Amino acid sequence: MILCMAGGAMCSLNIMGCYPLVPAYFAALYLEQVSTPMLLGMMYIGIFLFMPLTAGVKYAVVLLVIWGALRLIEWANEGCPAFMAAFLSAAATVIISFAGGLLEWKNQPAAAAVILEGVFICGAVVLLGRAMHMVLNWKFEPRVQELKERGNEERLRGYAESFQGLSQVFYTMSSKKESFDSGELGQIQNELTGKICANCDSCALCWERDSTPLYGILSRMITNILNGGTPEEDTTEQLGQYCVKSRDMVEEAVRVFERVNLNRAWYNRLLENRQVIAEQLDAMAYIMQDCAKEERVLDAQEKYALAEIRYRAKEQGIVVEKMHLIETVNGRKKLEVTVRSRRGGCVSVKAFLSACGHVLGCRLRAASDAKTFISREAADFIFYEDTHFRSVQGIARQKKDGAQISGDNFSFLELESGATVLGLSDGMGSGSTACKESEMVLDLVERFLEAGFSVETAIRMMNSAMVMKGENDLYSTVDLCRLDLYGGTADFYKIGAAATFLKRGDSVECMTSANLPVGAKTQIEIETGSRKLENGDFVVMMTDGVLEYLHVPKPEETMQEIIESIQTNNPGILAKKIMERVMLFTGGKVRDDMTVLAACIWEKA
Repeated sequence: MILCMAGGAMCSLNIMGCYPLVPAYFAALYLEQVSTPMLLGMMYIGIFLFMPLTAGVKYAVVLLVIWGALRLIEWANEGCPAFMAAFLSAAATVIISFAGGLLEWKNQPAAAAVILEGVFICGAVVLLGRAMHMVLNWKFEPRVQELKERGNEERLRGYAESFQGLSQVFYTMSSKKESFDSGELGQIQNELTGKICANCDSCALCWERDSTPLYGILSRMITNILNGGTPEEDTTEQLGQYCVKSRDMVEEAVRVFERVNLNRAWYNRLLENRQVIAEQLDAMAYIMQDCAKEERVLDAQEKYALAEIRYRAKEQGIVVEKMHLIETVNGRKKLEVTVRSRRGGCVSVKAFLSACGHVLGCRLRAASDAKTFISREAADFIFYEDTHFRSVQGIARQKKDGAQISGDNFSFLELESGATVLGLSDGMGSGSTACKESEMVLDLVERFLEAGFSVETAIRMMNSAMVMKGENDLYSTVDLCRLDLYGGTADFYKIGAAATFLKRGDSVECMTSANLPVGAKTQIEIETGSRKLENGDFVVMMTDGVLEYLHVPKPEETMQEIIESIQTNNPGILAKKIMERVMLFTGGKVRDDMTVLAACIWEKA
């Protein structure tokens, strides 16, 4: 209402017999979607009150022509840029002014004044439009649910430290005993003599003599049973010479050790479960530490940029209902918007992305599941700061001769954080059982990564699940490579996996590991490494079936030579040619599942 009333007051400003602020003000407010009927009504009242009759008729017609022209442009393009509205407003005013002179309207301004009025209107529409937009959008919308207090962050960190301390308690309680110490052997000997000798009439004759050899004989017998499960024959004969119940003594000793070994097995199993719980507590601590790293809302600091985005969106026929600019935990920008088209048509998301990126000073990309067009219905979009690199992958596989399915599995996972994770898992053995195991390993890792966990946390959580599952001692190797497509770094995580090769031009680097596969130990050992990649570098990962059957003393060096000799910029071709060379070494036979995974990174133009 205030802006419309100000439009009526504009009709009183006379410059050289012209009223240039009238069409300029109307066009600027029309672009800002101020109520057109109310604006026209107020300005017509001002024209009737403040203008001479001939000027009033001219500007009344000018406003109608400008309104119709802008509506036509918006209908054709879903939006009207400010410069186009300025040109149309100026052209309409100039044309109608000259047309009035041809019709001999009285008191018409001179031709020079008409031209100057058109130039003034053209510039005023752009300036007034920008000023009105800043006034109407002088606000930002803080996301209250995301603006957490610092106390919450400190509390999460305190929880994480508590969980880590609790996990250390479980670790200290979980030290396995694989052998018997002297105290435990003494207790076993006392238990034997207590059961057999206590009810024997000859007990005093056997044990009360100072020179009795029974201590040494029993000690040797217990040691023999401990090492081999049964006592040696000469030890049994010696025991029979001094003990009338030697047979009962031997049988009871075997039973005692069977019971003790069974109890020890259950006790060690309990300790393993404690270690699994400790791993889970550690993982929970890692998760809480990740949650403590909060995203930061930049709406207050970047209110001018957000206002500029709204202005550019308006020119494209897009209405921005909500908008928040966020700095992610890795320092990248993220834009969350709720938008719809102004006239009900379809506007390309790509054009809106380009405008937002120009304002923010960086290229943006839409989320992987985002729509392609902005329609009449309001929709939520998330735009991320675009990566500097892109990744292309290729794969080559061979299943074991006679097998119906390969026990190897692979995955390519693109994360919203701007990273690509390459995964390779080799299940123990071959066939469907090995395939299910390796597939389960990669599926668990993918689920944790998509949930936002770090790679190490995902591996630890997955290993805990595999240890608890622990069927028939089936284990799988894990070979992961996380490519950061912002900085071009590659982080490698290996658990029982074969060597990985990094190819840069004609040089090849080899990275190996020597730890156990997942599920074999509760406290997993993750061998990590990091490399800085350049444009055109290749990462080549493979299962042990590829290297083991080269039948050479140093298979890693041979594989380096093979990769160096292949000249291509296509990762798919690289993987296939590596497999072809390996098949030459094996004579065309596939004695184990073989998988070669290759990836290359390229700088975006």
